[in-house]
Amino acid sequence: MTSFKSFLKSGHGPTLFAAFLYFAFSCCIWVLNGAMAPFISETFNLSPAQKGLMLSVPIIAGALMRFPLGVLSQYIGRKNATLVEMGLIAVAMLFGFFMVKSFNDLLAMGVLLGIAGASFGVALSLGSGWFPPQHKGLAMGLVGAGNVGTAVSVLVAPPLAQWLGWQSVYAVAAGAILLPMLVMVFLAKEPPDVDSHASLRAHIACLFEKDGWVFSLIYGVTFGGFIGLTTFLPSYYHDQFGVSKVQAGQLTMLAAFMGAAVRVFGGWISDRWGGVNTLTLVLVVVTVALTLVGLASSSLALTTLLLIVCFAALGAGNGALFQLVPLRWPTSTAVAGSMIGEIGALGGGLVPNAMGLSKQYLGSYLWGFVFFAVLSLVMLGVMRVMQIRWTRTWAEKGGRARLAAAAHDAPASKSAELRRAARP
Repeated sequence: MTSFKSFLKSGHGPTLFAAFLYFAFSCCIWVLNGAMAPFISETFNLSPAQKGLMLSVPIIAGALMRFPLGVLSQYIGRKNATLVEMGLIAVAMLFGFFMVKSFNDLLAMGVLLGIAGASFGVALSLGSGWFPPQHKGLAMGLVGAGNVGTAVSVLVAPPLAQWLGWQSVYAVAAGAILLPMLVMVFLAKEPPDVDSHASLRAHIACLFEKDGWVFSLIYGVTFGGFIGLTTFLPSYYHDQFGVSKVQAGQLTMLAAFMGAAVRVFGGWISDRWGGVNTLTLVLVVVTVALTLVGLASSSLALTTLLLIVCFAALGAGNGALFQLVPLRWPTSTAVAGSMIGEIGALGGGLVPNAMGLSKQYLGSYLWGFVFFAVLSLVMLGVMRVMQIRWTRTWAEKGGRARLAAAAHDAPASKSAELRRAARP
């Protein structure tokens, strides 16, 4: 407890909380179509491939919007960027309530749900921006635990859809987004960890660096797996095991909640053990767990247990990877995080599509799970090769923060803050 109080004193707790709440509500709204998929599929009589497409559109749209929002936040401020985004989310939810009448409208709604998915990089950078390098892993893990919004969505949306009708859930979401907006306005404070004199080229340098792409592909497995499976599982449970629509959401919630909760642990342990070490263990567990899930399709209990293990590893991996990001890009974390989040989330779009195609053309979901397990194994090999250079240049052995970098970061941030204050 004393250690956690010291952690909070090293940064700005209210901003951390506001960023967490903003990200949690955004995640909740982002996966609404997945949470309500059994209801929507029944309304429009969707085939497995159509369900896969419907579920992948919000993930892909959210991924593509992340980087532009991250760049915008470097110029108007991360706090202002979150308020702009949440206002657009409210408008998007009203479109869903009033305008979705066909499958094409549903796909358009999926694009609008992607606005909520754009929140990732800005939320993590805003929440962790006040904290020193040796605590950024935990700070990002705490904000990233806003992934719990996906668990809330799959738990709450199905009963609401059953009670009010699935389109009315969009209207409920439009009203609910006002809460994180008010918290952001009154509690959040813009961090000083951005170099206001940097050019656009400097802000987007991560786009042209090999490390940025490697991080993105690893995140495509950890976060892409998390969001893609969370979106797909309500349909999988309902179709594969014949459980009710509400029970499918409840079972999905067990795994999604585990993934969100363990993300905090992933950031915390990576501060101490190293992000590279943590990711090595994570990718091994994900590879084995997903393969076994595909083979356990006749057992509801075993499938749920394996998915909980898999989601725990995915959550820890998300925290571990974003322990490394601010070490590699200390003054452009929002943009780097948004780029990595964008490409990584695109991996999530593969999951429902792969599952739907596997079921429709191969007669089983097995090969969809195996496909993603192989991707995890490949990224483990890539990371183990790349980490040799990482630990020689910008990180300690295993992926921990360099103490020298931590010592120099605070004066640099303070200097940037003083320069801004001195400007007319």
